[in-house]
Amino acid sequence: MLPVQPIGVFDSGVGGLTIAEEISRQLPFEKIIYFGDTAHVPYGPRSVEELTSFADKIVDFLIRHEVKAIVDACNTTSAVALPFLQEKYDIPIIGVIEPGVMDAMRVTKNRHIGIIATEATIASHAHQKAIESRGSNYRVFNQACPKFVPLVEDGKVYGPEVRSAVEEYLLPLLKANIDTLILGCTHYPFLRRVIKEVAGPEVTLVDPAVATVRELKKVLIKEKGLRGPHTHTLRSLEFYVSGDPDSFSEVGYKLVGWPELDNTRKVEVFNGGNKGGQDFD
Repeated sequence: MLPVQPIGVFDSGVGGLTIAEEISRQLPFEKIIYFGDTAHVPYGPRSVEELTSFADKIVDFLIRHEVKAIVDACNTTSAVALPFLQEKYDIPIIGVIEPGVMDAMRVTKNRHIGIIATEATIASHAHQKAIESRGSNYRVFNQACPKFVPLVEDGKVYGPEVRSAVEEYLLPLLKANIDTLILGCTHYPFLRRVIKEVAGPEVTLVDPAVATVRELKKVLIKEKGLRGPHTHTLRSLEFYVSGDPDSFSEVGYKLVGWPELDNTRKVEVFNGGNKGGQDFD
C-alpha cells in the first residue's frame, strides 16, 4: 500500500457521510471512495448472515479500488461483521463501535449511558458488551430506533414527524436518568438538533465519527506510515451506490453540501461484480 491510495468508507446509505466529513476535517489531504448500499437500506431489520455477506462484498469492491484502509461507517455491520472482515482481509478495517464507547465512558458522570441504534445493532449488544468489558459499574440503556434511518434517507431531519419519533425513542432513556447518549448509527448525527432539543442540556451526545477518525489517523500515520501527501491540495471524493444514484446525491447534497455527489455512480457488487466493469481504473 502507498500513501497516495484512497481511504474507503461504506455504509447502508447516506449516514456514513458523517464519517467522510470528519475524515475531510481531520485528514484533509486524503482521497475518499464512498460506497452506500442504498439498494438494501435500512440494515436494521436484516439478519447477521445477510449483513455479513453485504459487508464482505462491499469490502471486496473497495479493495479492488485499491484503498489503503477502510472505515466501516455502519454501526450495524460494525456490530456483527467487523471481526469477520478484519480476519479475512489484510488491510486496516476500522469500525465505529469501540471509539464511540470509549468517548462515552470518558464523558459520563453518573455512569448511566444510553444507546440509540438500529434493531440489529441493539440485538447484538455490541455497545453494551464493549462497555461491560471495561467496567462493571456502568448502567447501559438500549433503544432501537427503526424510524430514524428511513427519515434521514428521505432527507427529513427536522419537523413534526422527526420530533415525534425522537420523543418516542428518547423519553424512556431520559426516565432512566442517562447523562450520556451514544448516537449508535451514523445516520443519527443528521438528527442531532432535534435529539439535543429533546434530550436537554444535561445529556451529552456522543457522535462516534470524531473518535473513529482519530483511530483511523493513528493507524494510518503512527502504525502504517500511510498519511496522504500534502500535494493533494484539492479534495478528491468518489461516490458509488447500489441503488438510485440520483436520490443518494440529492439527499447527500442536502445533508453535507458536497457538489461531488452529483457524480455518484451506481455499481453492481452483489451479483457477479461491477456492472460492465466501467468504473474500475
